[in-house]
Amino acid sequence: MAYSRAFNPRRVKFLSRKLHPITFYLVLLVAFFLFTLIYISRKGLEGVGQKAASSEEIRSERVQGDDDILHSKVIMQGEQLWTPSFSFGLHPCVKPTSKYKAAQETNRFITVRSNGGLNQMRTGISDMVAVARIMNATLVVPQLDRRSFWKDSSSFEDIFDVDHFINNLERDVRVIRELPKGLESIPHARRHFGSWSSMGYYEELTHLFKDYQVIHVPKSDSRLANNDLPLDIQRLRCRALYQALHFSPPIEILGKKLVERLRSRKGKYIALHLRYEKDMLSFTGCTYGLTEAESEELRIMRESTSHWKVKKINSTEQRNEGSCPLTPKEVGIFLRALGYPSSTLIYIAAGEIYGGSNQLLELASRFPNLIFKETLASAEELEDFTDHASQTAALDYIISVESDVFVPSYSGNMARAVEGHRRFLGHRRTISPDRKGLVEVFDRIESREMNEGSSLSRKVRKMHENRQGAPRIRRTAAPGVRGRARFRDEESFYENPYPECICTRKRQL
Repeated sequence: MAYSRAFNPRRVKFLSRKLHPITFYLVLLVAFFLFTLIYISRKGLEGVGQKAASSEEIRSERVQGDDDILHSKVIMQGEQLWTPSFSFGLHPCVKPTSKYKAAQETNRFITVRSNGGLNQMRTGISDMVAVARIMNATLVVPQLDRRSFWKDSSSFEDIFDVDHFINNLERDVRVIRELPKGLESIPHARRHFGSWSSMGYYEELTHLFKDYQVIHVPKSDSRLANNDLPLDIQRLRCRALYQALHFSPPIEILGKKLVERLRSRKGKYIALHLRYEKDMLSFTGCTYGLTEAESEELRIMRESTSHWKVKKINSTEQRNEGSCPLTPKEVGIFLRALGYPSSTLIYIAAGEIYGGSNQLLELASRFPNLIFKETLASAEELEDFTDHASQTAALDYIISVESDVFVPSYSGNMARAVEGHRRFLGHRRTISPDRKGLVEVFDRIESREMNEGSSLSRKVRKMHENRQGAPRIRRTAAPGVRGRARFRDEESFYENPYPECICTRKRQL
């Protein structure tokens, strides 16, 4: 027999017996586990390969040196670079409260000489409107400063729409073009109002009207406190600045034309307030990146300007404290790090740049589409504005307020005024460079410890997450700062008129 094993009926009985249900499920579970393990292992190997390929692609992109593509991958994409901050339903609210009473005719008069540049005068005039209201006086249309550094001979009517100014404020303060004839020759009280003064201060000063019909104020800048004033007074300041103090028709018309021309070129544009004029560098003592001859020229200018009190300035200390404007090169590095492509259209809102076109080479190498008033408007259009610094500054102001993005290289009067106006109009994107924090970054780039690229972009963007014009209540002085120092430390009312002049619909009055 081929098979020697005998037939065993007990074995047949064992083979025909069914598996226990628990045993069956255990077998299935083990099989499923083994299948899953094999599948995951296979996918893992594929993932490693894909990751390696992806890394190669990224390295390849970087080797290709396409800076714009690299920046667009690392930082803010497309519209995020241009859109305003989310406003949380906030909007302008400047209407008087129900307790506000219309202005009454009075025989008290205040005359004012507004000092400083354009925006120092604008905010000062707005303060004087509020002061006239507090003191129950008639305001004579202010005279403008013709003796400052700019020596601009422009009158109030050359820069502002005087009829609109008078008519717009008729319910708030009586405003007249000039003193009545009979009051010009009588004695006037000449009074320097204190800086950042309270409402109580001006209420006490009304006793001067017992002896004089006219009070003359030789300076108007920063005459009112930023905080702790009645809501109606704060809103009056906003109405004066944003609604009453319009520019003259020639300035408004040309300013709007220039905005339209910018829009027709690229659609979107950055307004860069580049504070790199000779007077600014001399006044601040900032000579970083300049030659010895240029530094000496600025020192001589500072020491020969009598009304500049500080003569000896350590330029390095100034820069390390963030008290210097960014150089054109630094601005270029900064904007590229934020993610703006080299094709971005940039309007330069500035006077004459110290060092001329040579100082702009590094900025232009990163952003070749730089536009100036002189290239945007014809010589004929600018003819009437020549040698009138305040009028050309007004054109810059209009273009800056209407820009998609506003970037000031220094926090001066114009930068603060434009930022406040843009907040008032809907928190339009305004990027305020952290000048002190950026010093270390720029120095590391200069010493080749850091390159312009993704790591720089991440660092700069992180530094400026909360410096792009998003809604926030006006900042008060730091804890422990007392006396008059706190007024210098706190944020200007006109830099951020929230919460008094910006509110939710529920709070609208």
